[in-house]
Amino acid sequence: MFSHVTIGSNDANKAAEFYDAVLGTLGIPCLFNVEGAVAYGEATGPKTFILKPFDGGSPAPGNGGHVAYLAETRTQVDAFYAAALDHGGTDEGPPGLRPHYHPNYYGAYVRDPEGNKIQAVCHSRGA
Repeated sequence: MFSHVTIGSNDANKAAEFYDAVLGTLGIPCLFNVEGAVAYGEATGPKTFILKPFDGGSPAPGNGGHVAYLAETRTQVDAFYAAALDHGGTDEGPPGLRPHYHPNYYGAYVRDPEGNKIQAVCHSRGA
């Protein structure tokens, strides 16, 4: 459905420490890490860019917006959440079922060290 998302950061190289660990739990590889920009995902598929805003202004997390990453298993959601907290992220909703979305919706919400809200979600039943 999407080509890419961009997350603002004051220091993309520092943010990479967090995202390498967190997205790594979902099998999402780092495509590149160059001066001021980091990318994760597939070269010709969906990806996430982390960088300082092009307008030179300060990055600010959106209110109500977040990026949700697909997990193949609930175990990956748990690992995503643990890695986020271990690497300076904060809790926004621990791993668990959210049946108000659908019966098998298992997700976890965190904020990265700069306040951006991200999520991992598994739509499959079981582990």
